[in-house]
Amino acid sequence: MTPVPAQRLPTTTDEERGAAVEAASLAIQRGELVVLPTDTVYGLAADAFDKDSVQALLDAKGRGRDMPPPVLVSAATTLDALAVRVPTWARALVDEFWPGALTLVCQAHASLQWDLGDTRGTVAVRMPDHPVALEILERTGPLAVSSANLTGRPAATDADQAVEMLGDEVDVVVDAGTSPGGAASTIVDATSTPGRVLRMGAISLERLNEVLAPLDQSLPDPDAPAGAAESETTGDAGA
Repeated sequence: MTPVPAQRLPTTTDEERGAAVEAASLAIQRGELVVLPTDTVYGLAADAFDKDSVQALLDAKGRGRDMPPPVLVSAATTLDALAVRVPTWARALVDEFWPGALTLVCQAHASLQWDLGDTRGTVAVRMPDHPVALEILERTGPLAVSSANLTGRPAATDADQAVEMLGDEVDVVVDAGTSPGGAASTIVDATSTPGRVLRMGAISLERLNEVLAPLDQSLPDPDAPAGAAESETTGDAGA
């Protein structure tokens, strides 16, 4: 069967933006994949609670279950619906950097009915600072979102790059121009204290530690040797 080209929708006008958000939300509800803009890079999105959709996301990127996707949310309060035992220092980072380019790896609620891959009981959560992404998330609820690229290739920073790599695998591409950030999020492991940086990104270590200093906390240099949890939890690039 010949693949059906993705529906590519601009967001230049309010009317176009509303139509794009509606189309993306409906596609997610149908269990399809969507490319959407974020404040860092473009993301490939699926319903986080639809096992088949999440597997389709991994397949589209050429990733295994050992590289589970992060979850994007529309509000910081959703963190407590997805994660447990979030440390006080991690909440300080949320207060400072959400919405924004910070992904927190936390202990997941055991009762959640989802399958993101081999997460070892964790979930990586982020609230993006992009109005179109937030509008979609408000309609769909939490989404499994990885960077819009094939594994091993740079993350897409515009819709053209996303379509070139993933156009045959997705139903809707929401085109909001070039990503304002261009760099992927910084990922911090908050499953223990002290935490550690799993991937440097748009937020520097110095900036993170400025926020943590009043709590007598700091994150070590990420160049120090890391354990297996890094590759198993964060994969190649979350949005």
